Amino acid sequence: MKITGTIINYYFHCKRQCWLFAHRINLEDNSELVKIGKVMHEEKAAEAKTAEIKIDNIRVDKLTKDYLIEIKKSDADIEAVKWQTLFYLKVLKEKGVFKKGKIEFVEKNKQHKKIVYVELTDDIEQQLIQLEQDIQNLIENSRVPPTLNEKKCKKCAYYEYCYIGG
Repeated sequence: MKITGTIINYYFHCKRQCWLFAHRINLEDNSELVKIGKVMHEEKAAEAKTAEIKIDNIRVDKLTKDYLIEIKKSDADIEAVKWQTLFYLKVLKEKGVFKKGKIEFVEKNKQHKKIVYVELTDDIEQQLIQLEQDIQNLIENSRVPPTLNEKKCKKCAYYEYCYIGG
């Protein structure tokens, strides 16, 4: 399976969510939080008069002269977004495009948006290669990973699947 930025993000956020999404069990269309995030993406793209850019198996929110910019609704899982953005930088580098990463968190009701910068290094690139293999191994496993039973689960699009009907 082709690894995507979403799969990278979910791997850090929740192995079960990653596995379910990779196996095309998609419950995100029912999630209000996911819908809000999509609307925010659309509004941000309309403001900037740019659209998401699709390159192979990734969708980049915005490219500037120096940066690949990833836009997120919340900074609830910064680590997951960092690795997603670093993965995008690696894919671009493989195409001969060298950028730095800029992650913009545009939470509603906050006056100042939070910005995080990331850069692809040789060491991080090696970690990404290992990460992709680890994700591939997770996805190829026939057993769905266990639930996390954490506070963040209540806001997840897969909550009903994991705790009510799954």
